[in-house]
Amino acid sequence: MKNKITELFEIKYPIIAGGMVWVSGWKLAVAVSNAGGLGLIGAGSMHPDTLREHIQKAKAATDKPFGVNVPLLYPEIDKLMDILVEEGVKIVFTSAGNPKTWTSMLKSHHMTVIHVVSSSKFALKAQDAGVDAVVAEGFEAGGHNGREETTTFTLIPQVRQAISIPLIAAGGVATGNGLLAALALGADGVQIGTAFALAKESSAHLAFKEKSIALQEGGTMLCLKKLAPTRLIKNDFYDKVAVAEECGMGVEELRQILGKGRAKLGIFEGDLVEGELEIGQIASLIKEIKPAKQIIDEIVAEFNQSAATIIPLPKQSLQSGS
Repeated sequence: MKNKITELFEIKYPIIAGGMVWVSGWKLAVAVSNAGGLGLIGAGSMHPDTLREHIQKAKAATDKPFGVNVPLLYPEIDKLMDILVEEGVKIVFTSAGNPKTWTSMLKSHHMTVIHVVSSSKFALKAQDAGVDAVVAEGFEAGGHNGREETTTFTLIPQVRQAISIPLIAAGGVATGNGLLAALALGADGVQIGTAFALAKESSAHLAFKEKSIALQEGGTMLCLKKLAPTRLIKNDFYDKVAVAEECGMGVEELRQILGKGRAKLGIFEGDLVEGELEIGQIASLIKEIKPAKQIIDEIVAEFNQSAATIIPLPKQSLQSGS
């Protein structure tokens, strides 16, 4: 398949693995890239030296394109940006911050820059900042979300109308049919988080993966809205947050409940009781831990099968009164 996204990244399929904290190390990035997608290293949970190590290991393990996701509110952002330049990273996804701050610098070093947004307003700002594409993420997604709570399939056509640069859909996509639907709504590709977070090569703890693939519908909820809206698996920690929010606790009290290292505790260390277990709604559709290549192969096969069935519809079926 060739389109704006495959050409932009020089990849085979318009499928990007989200650069997720405590999940997206070099092994997952390389596995996705080698399978024809675009793998991302998630810098948000890495010290600068750790990020450099992951970039170097990825470069040694694949000759395919890969990128790095950088949350712009990261406390040592200057050091991370220096590493991206020094290591010759070619593709950078930015999130959680103002794209104007760093886009010009990154592009001056011949990097392709993509920014993650949650609304048409922010998509326009990203386009004005000079990014090469945007990821529009609906609130079905796991982890940190936009405050608008706009669903992916409502968000994508509105962002498509607002911008002219390539558009990547994210949130609630894990299948070939999801990819097909996203493209039909105007996206040029998809960014998939949850399915790859639960992949064999993900650095998430096995207990977290097993908990996630056992989820039923409604097993996750958006909470912590006074801090940063975050989609979590329901567990004891989530219950504490829910009670606190129902009681009207303020920002500082919620921040004390959250503490530090809560996501690492849950996702990376596997504490299913007190950990912050970030995963998307689509987890309830995933029932098996698979290699990244198998995930991509299955997405592509389902996409091709559905596209062949749906696209060549008889003309009369689309006519009024038929």
